[in-house]
Amino acid sequence: MSNSSSFNEFLLLAFTDTQELQLLHFSLFLGIYLAALLGNGLIITAVACDHRLHTPMYFFLLNLSLLDLGTISTTVPKSMANSLWDTRAISYLGCVAQVFFFFFSCSAEYCLLTVMAYDRFVAICKPLHYGTIMGSRACVKMAAAAWASGFLNALLHTGNTFSIPLCQGNTVDQFFCEIPQILKLSCADSYLREVGILVVTACLFFGCFIFIVVSYVQIFTVVLRIPSEQGWHNAFSMCLPHLAVVSLFVSTGMFAYLKPPSLSSPALDLVVAVLYSVVPPTLNPLIYSMRNKEIQEAVRKLFQLVLVQQQ
Repeated sequence: MSNSSSFNEFLLLAFTDTQELQLLHFSLFLGIYLAALLGNGLIITAVACDHRLHTPMYFFLLNLSLLDLGTISTTVPKSMANSLWDTRAISYLGCVAQVFFFFFSCSAEYCLLTVMAYDRFVAICKPLHYGTIMGSRACVKMAAAAWASGFLNALLHTGNTFSIPLCQGNTVDQFFCEIPQILKLSCADSYLREVGILVVTACLFFGCFIFIVVSYVQIFTVVLRIPSEQGWHNAFSMCLPHLAVVSLFVSTGMFAYLKPPSLSSPALDLVVAVLYSVVPPTLNPLIYSMRNKEIQEAVRKLFQLVLVQQQ
């Protein structure tokens, strides 16, 4: 029986063995990564620099963009480097870091999306008390709680996962170090402790999910009572981007972790992993800015400021 600590490295799943296709994979991931950096970077800069966006909704959006950058930066650069240098290896400590930071970013993001649902609920269902409930101090505490929850969750899972003895080699059937794939390498019955922790995490996950659903049920109940069409439009414009982001994040994550074993295959697992780890961080800035005139105006002024400084 060999323990995971006896491995100096893990071997990740390669997208392809053909050099030309490896370069194509590198180019595709580079484009996606740069798009995510640009989109999230613009939102972070716009919210930080424009005083009109110093509101709870945009404060949480800034935190969401930071976590999206963390999520995609944990997995994509290493995959790009492996394709470019024609290797599959990742060091043991590199694998530990990937598991920790990916789990931290995803857990904190989900907690933050729950907080953002509460923010939308208060804004629409209790507008007269919004300023009191969602004060600056309360917003900072909620965001800090989301980050702290993600940190503790990642610390627990990472420590537990890498304390389990591995008997099935060091080949991870995924393009990054993912807990379910690492558990497949464990000795018989030794993974049950981590499974128990995953069950607890799943309960917390569904608790947050139910909170989000209940919040939106109450939001839509209030919205349907609004007599004016403009009121409908304003309410939906506030809620639909967040609802779209939550749907994308939850649907891809649930399919990745809850799909039947009969559907599991290296190719399908690879595609699903890309869908839930790469696509949401790239699309979230687009979803939030597509119909948000305040974000668009802030970004436009940001570009104008840059052009003026260059002249």
